[in-house]
Amino acid sequence: MEGRRLGGLEVSRLGLGTMTWGRDTDENEAAQQLQSFIEAGGNLVDTASVYGDGDAERVLGGFIGTLIKRENAIIATKAGVSLIDGVRKISNSRNSLISDLDKSLNRLNVDHIDLWQIHTWDGSTPLEESLSAIDYAVSSGKVRYAGICNFNGWQIARSATLQNPLFGKSAITSVQNEYSLLNRKVEEEIIPASTSLSLGFLAWSPLGRGVLTGKYRDGVPSDSRGASPHFANFVEPYLTTRSKKIVEAVCVAAEGLGFSPLEVALSWVRDAPGVTAALIGARTGAQLRGILTVEQITLPEQVRIALNEVSA
Repeated sequence: MEGRRLGGLEVSRLGLGTMTWGRDTDENEAAQQLQSFIEAGGNLVDTASVYGDGDAERVLGGFIGTLIKRENAIIATKAGVSLIDGVRKISNSRNSLISDLDKSLNRLNVDHIDLWQIHTWDGSTPLEESLSAIDYAVSSGKVRYAGICNFNGWQIARSATLQNPLFGKSAITSVQNEYSLLNRKVEEEIIPASTSLSLGFLAWSPLGRGVLTGKYRDGVPSDSRGASPHFANFVEPYLTTRSKKIVEAVCVAAEGLGFSPLEVALSWVRDAPGVTAALIGARTGAQLRGILTVEQITLPEQVRIALNEVSA
């Protein structure tokens, strides 16, 4: 799998997401996914302290040193979001972030995290306080590189400016936001900001929360995320008339090229300007193996232009 630079790291241009691990994806399926991904040349594995209320990290941690070698994986995780009595809570206080970091290290069974990310913006905590946790994490050796997720343009610029290494700060290395043919908002200011600041950009949900695979063209399949109690509200915003038009265009392009709709939609994001890696998630090992075929796909420029126009 082709590699791309992310700060001082070289990461695979596809990253493996683990949001469903330990919940909708059991340990056997997760093991198949990880093994297939590593064997295909992938190395970037993305998780978070809140996924499955910590279970995703625990499952991944059980594979490190047993199923895969630690040096073969670039582990990225996130902090700042937790579930308290089933309610999602955001806290980027120094105390909360460092507490999440220590828990992540324990669950992952590692002595350091390659890419540690603040999961989302917290308007109730001073940004300087949140960023001080990054300085601690890197200087202590617990973290190699740091990133931010789901920040808007000015928040990215402010964070990168405050963390200028010229001032003895630990630099921001990456930005992670949603990006797909169904959601191109990051093109307005987030990708321009990350590009101008020389930050890597990781795209989550490049398949439009699964809708761009075409599986929802005739309704919501009973075995899909859209039918899952955990993810129904996550998928529903993309089951619109506008989305249907874009999905149909992707399916027409796929048929003409002899590809699957998934391959067309994913390769569009992966090779979009400013994108370092697209993060992919699957429920089963078989699904992931199907996704990994995209590595042999490159969209013709005319097809990319047509998809740009229909999804603008």
